Amino acid sequence: MVVIMLGFMLLRPRNSVVYAPKLKYADEKHAPPVIGKGLLDWTPPLAKLHESQLVDKIGLDATLFLRFTKMLRNMFAVITVVAIGVILPTNLITGRKREAGKAFQGRGIWTISTPIYTEGGPLWVHVIGAWVINIIVAFFLWRNYIAVTRLRRGYFESSGYLRSLHSRTLMFTDIPPASRTDEGILRLADEVEQTVGIPRAAIARNVKELPELIEQHEKAVRALESVLAKYLKNPEKLPASRPTLRPPKNHRKHNGGEKVDAIEYLTDRIAELELEIKHVRESIDKRNPMPYGFASFEKIEEAHTVAYAAKRKHPQGTTIRLAPRPNDLIWKNLPLTKKDRSWKRFINNFWIGVLTVVWIAPNALIAVFLSNLSNLAKVWSDFNKTYQADPKAWAVVQGIASPALTSLIYILLPIAFRRLSIHAGDTTKTSRERHVATKLYAFFVFNNLIVFSAFSAIWAYITAIINNRKDKNQSVWDAIQNAYFFYTMMTGLIEVSPFWLTWLLQRNLGSAADLAQMIQLTWVWFGKTFTSPTPRQAIELTAPCPFDYAVYYNYFLFYATVALCFTTIQPFVIPITAFYFVIDYWLKKYLLLYVLITKTESGGQYWRILFNRLIFATILADFLIALVIKAGGYWSMVATMAPLPLLLIAFKIYCARTFDDQNKFYTKATLKDPENMADPGRKSRRNDRVASKFGHPALYAKLMTPMVHAKAQHVLSSIYRGRLTQDGATQGMLMDYSDHIAMDPMSQTHPGKSAHFVPGTHKIKRKELFEVVPDNQLDFGYYKSRPEFAEENGGDGELYGRPTDLVSERSGTPLSFMGRGSEVASPNSSRASSPGAYPRGPAGKRSRNMSPQQLQHIHPAYRDQVNPGAMGFRRHMYRGSDNESETNLLRGAQP
Repeated sequence: MVVIMLGFMLLRPRNSVVYAPKLKYADEKHAPPVIGKGLLDWTPPLAKLHESQLVDKIGLDATLFLRFTKMLRNMFAVITVVAIGVILPTNLITGRKREAGKAFQGRGIWTISTPIYTEGGPLWVHVIGAWVINIIVAFFLWRNYIAVTRLRRGYFESSGYLRSLHSRTLMFTDIPPASRTDEGILRLADEVEQTVGIPRAAIARNVKELPELIEQHEKAVRALESVLAKYLKNPEKLPASRPTLRPPKNHRKHNGGEKVDAIEYLTDRIAELELEIKHVRESIDKRNPMPYGFASFEKIEEAHTVAYAAKRKHPQGTTIRLAPRPNDLIWKNLPLTKKDRSWKRFINNFWIGVLTVVWIAPNALIAVFLSNLSNLAKVWSDFNKTYQADPKAWAVVQGIASPALTSLIYILLPIAFRRLSIHAGDTTKTSRERHVATKLYAFFVFNNLIVFSAFSAIWAYITAIINNRKDKNQSVWDAIQNAYFFYTMMTGLIEVSPFWLTWLLQRNLGSAADLAQMIQLTWVWFGKTFTSPTPRQAIELTAPCPFDYAVYYNYFLFYATVALCFTTIQPFVIPITAFYFVIDYWLKKYLLLYVLITKTESGGQYWRILFNRLIFATILADFLIALVIKAGGYWSMVATMAPLPLLLIAFKIYCARTFDDQNKFYTKATLKDPENMADPGRKSRRNDRVASKFGHPALYAKLMTPMVHAKAQHVLSSIYRGRLTQDGATQGMLMDYSDHIAMDPMSQTHPGKSAHFVPGTHKIKRKELFEVVPDNQLDFGYYKSRPEFAEENGGDGELYGRPTDLVSERSGTPLSFMGRGSEVASPNSSRASSPGAYPRGPAGKRSRNMSPQQLQHIHPAYRDQVNPGAMGFRRHMYRGSDNESETNLLRGAQP
């Protein structure tokens, strides 16, 4: 661990792309504090930032993760006092008195610290310890429930939420056929709760096979880019033969399955898909509505009031709830009926159940034999000779092999679970991630804790029965009775406890490896050194990576569950767990501040699953503590612990009823003004653009254009052919929305002209099929505002100062174009936004004092905002486009 940390401190100052990408790409509001190049310069900023500042810098989801980690750190630090200060001395003192010191001869510290020699009255200390631990867990959960509620209320009151469109929009699913119109959505909302203003509604349209076509188009573009990157690696010396490929089975009509020219085939395939996409887009209309839609209200209070009233109401079978962010929606699952969604959920749970059952056998083998090689020696005579020859060496193998294999499985399992959950019918990405976390936790607890530990204990019990039959010649029933079930189960758990100690210690190594970004650093180095990355892949390699909340929440919950369950069995597990969270809190804080991003912000909606699973973990721990007590104590002691699970369930119900509504809704009721009720439409917003903001992205998403290296530009004309016109189908579809304004990118060098303007003419040169990328622009900073890059590496663009879901205070329209910080320029306004701060360019230099001629050589992504005296107001009119020109012209505006 020390070596890894030292490697991180040495590499961090020299590789900011891996160790501090957010410092380079984030806007002023979200940028973390600047850190120096010293070995320990990264630590002071972590200590200075408080929780209120973290919400602005990294978002509420990341802040909640750090609060949860901090809660576990503090909770296990307090429980350490109970485990080491009370339970451990009880085990040592009572065991020594009982055996008069003889039993301790030849015993290690990991054995004598367990309750194996504790029985009778001293076990009341374990009973009291269980009560104290339950109280400690409940106290920390209650205290943090209050803190999370405070964070959620602050989130509701934040300017970003108040100005967003989704904050006052409702999502309607399972709409009956008779109500699948804009007016039908309004009637459904009125059936739940009448509001002062009239919402703006939009029913969804059937996009047919359009999403699949766009997905195929993207794959074809990426495939073509890959072929060109390899073929044009050395443009001055092209390979003798052109690249070839074998088309898929459904595209072998004319070649009989033979290989074809890869460039020509992919070019033709892209052109064919573009024609299909254009045809499908032109054929879509509102005469084929879908069973879901959206309604945006004038006020947030009205939307939340209707959503709260709809908790227990389903008008005509319709489900009404608050709309998530548009980028959070899983569009292909929205049209599913309740029956289809239930069936998909059943199939998903079935396959997860199959995987859980299948894994029992190998897991049991690891638990019985690999975690305790002496068991393997008992049944394998040849191995027994080797084992007895050098037991210490095999003890080292046992201590490393089993935890290492288990850790490897923990890496692969989340991948399988996420792939299964994709088909579970979830309507949002954040809800899917929460379900992945809960299912992973259930799998880990059942297979990797209960089955793993129980099989080891059951094996010890079966071995005792066999020995009684074989050595003492007892009957089956006598052998079972004399095997002492509770005591033998306890000893089996004690034997497996060193495994969990070693495993938790290894997790500290894994935490340091996360900070060092070893996998990411190796991947970037390998990709750039041994492969021919396309320009798109090279850009993506420099982008911040998303933080996997489902995986890390599962890990932390599982660690906490293991520690709680083994509190009395092996008290040393508690301080080791506390130490892990002490270290990981600071390491994860650095990663979330400087390295990793939240791909889809949920606003802190993970808390309930964390709370519920910690309640479950505590109840499970109570049962294991009761087993230990019964092994050496009396049923009266067990009866004293009986109320604990019931009290925890009652505590959960109390917290849910007290806090959940405050966490979910901005308000539960609004005051209705009779004067406004008389004229409900006079304040209604007409510019919300609900149809386009919550319309299916396939209707208006721009088609991806192949990227090629600039060094190969001069040979493209001889090897490449394809689309030579701009994507008119996209603009045509956008014109179907009466509340949408289509725009063309503006030229960087000729303000006021389109990007396709040719100097010296008044005509427009159509966009060519490929996008030429110079080597000095293979950086995410130049493309961070483009949807095709920001979707995977910046959510809806909020991290980079360009959220797509904001609504301006002046016009009430969603903003696609944002200035730096909190200053916003309306897309409909010719007025400039206020000048913001002066960020640094790629080399860390300020450009505010540069001349216009010098600024022309700096890409707009890295130019500073200039004052009106230097460049005038014109530049601020065009800030924040979705391409590298950073400017847009209005075209095709609707009256």
